[in-house]
Amino acid sequence: MHSLYALAAPLALLLPVMAETADVPDDAAPMPESAPQCDAAQAAQEPATPARTNPLSALRQSSIARQVRIEQRVVVRIAPQPPAARQNLLADLPQREVSPRFEERGKEKCVALSGIAGVQTGSGNRLVLFLRDRRMISVNLEKACRARDFYSGFYVEKNKDGRLCVDRDKLQSRTGARCQVESMRELVEVRT
Repeated sequence: MHSLYALAAPLALLLPVMAETADVPDDAAPMPESAPQCDAAQAAQEPATPARTNPLSALRQSSIARQVRIEQRVVVRIAPQPPAARQNLLADLPQREVSPRFEERGKEKCVALSGIAGVQTGSGNRLVLFLRDRRMISVNLEKACRARDFYSGFYVEKNKDGRLCVDRDKLQSRTGARCQVESMRELVEVRT
């Protein structure tokens, strides 16, 4: 089937050239008997036809762009913190033998992107965000997503308000997974 196109393509390019050379001038063509003999009457009734042009050159002339569109897109990368930095967040707490326990409390709707210091994967579809003000936020992703896909951080497209919000923003892992944020809760240390 492709060989038919290969043969027909050069012929299609030659057709406009052959049509121009094969045209007979209007004065050499025989006039029909019923046609009016007055050239002035024809000129008044019919508008002047433009000179014939090659279809390829007409196509090139029509493809001039007259519209410019400028878009701006900002993508923020949140990287996981090194283990030492995560431990420094808890350095102000008194040292105990038992590791601290955390409980989820209070729902958060949005978090400022500039306030996120790092991220750590949790279990299932849960991420833990470490904020610059020493708070920790638990983020639940949609059910089909796995937190382990975000082991090396995530990308998020920055909105006008500069915040990461529930049911609006999607996180993209470096491996290509895209997951919507379903809920956020603050993690608070439980004192026993």
